[in-house]
Amino acid sequence: MTQINAYLNFNGFTKEAMTFYKECLGGELVMQKIAESPMAAQMPSEMGAKILHSSLINKGIVLMASDCMGAAVNMGNNIALCVNCSSEEEINIFFTHLSAGGKINEPLQQSFWGATFGSLTDKFGIDWMFNHTKN
Repeated sequence: MTQINAYLNFNGFTKEAMTFYKECLGGELVMQKIAESPMAAQMPSEMGAKILHSSLINKGIVLMASDCMGAAVNMGNNIALCVNCSSEEEINIFFTHLSAGGKINEPLQQSFWGATFGSLTDKFGIDWMFNHTKN
């Protein structure tokens, strides 16, 4: 099933923010540190404790977040819409259409977590992330 979820970026306080949201919204919270991922080798060692990816899921609520890697977090770039696609065809169509007149930040490609992933900023300045995991 295709879904659009909010993806939040924090400047080093994802753990604190997502723990707060769990207290408020309930659900299951999962967090992966950079040091626990294949990205650890590409990052400075002091980044190891930062959160690469987190998800809070409670029934229909899906909230994802990470500590921003690189760009400064400002109002406007601190949230993206993440489209979890149900097929390769769908991810390619959505990505192609939404990138028209915008900027591709990461082209669609295989990720280390086993999904096709890419990101872009559309012509209206909205950040989008696309993910498709084969069943």
